[in-house]
Amino acid sequence: MALLRSIVMIDAIATTALLTLVNQVSGTPYRTGGDSPAGTDCSGLASWVANAATGRPIFGDRFHTGDEEQALLARGFRYGTQPGALNIGWNSGHTAVTLPDGTPVSSGESGSGVRIGGGGAFQRQFTRHMYLPMADDQAIDDPAAPPPPVDPFAPAPPAPGPADLPVVNAQMPPPPPADPGVPAPPPDAAPAPDAGPTPV
Repeated sequence: MALLRSIVMIDAIATTALLTLVNQVSGTPYRTGGDSPAGTDCSGLASWVANAATGRPIFGDRFHTGDEEQALLARGFRYGTQPGALNIGWNSGHTAVTLPDGTPVSSGESGSGVRIGGGGAFQRQFTRHMYLPMADDQAIDDPAAPPPPVDPFAPAPPAPGPADLPVVNAQMPPPPPADPGVPAPPPDAAPAPDAGPTPV
């Protein structure tokens, strides 16, 4: 049975909000275990971005590379990577982010704190990757989710044609019963030749 959970989706407005957040915290000093504008490390920055993207408080709900998988799953991320989505890559000692527009974001790379740039989520050193689905990616696996809105001005779908109709019974009907006054031909016998018209 599919796990029923709501999935937060990234759209253009959220992407702009993430860029705004990253610009605001850019230059934050590197501080191991930090979780405030006074300093943070790589997983703190990944936490901030993931929290902002999923509507959580940015500070005070951070994760570390050791529990990053569970933390990202709890925030609606999926395994793998996807172009145009919020992607996060990590290994046991480092993590970095690539925003939906392709902007890489990191902390602790090249001896600096939080900055726009660096290798992002797609560095070769990362053995784990997760992404936050985009709105268009939602073939939602939650059957309790509401259906998409209906456009009252959309044209009606075309009426089904003969090719669209279901085949009710594709079997041939049984042959009609034999005439009791006519003897049945022997098995594998060739049909009798046509004698031509009957004389009048």
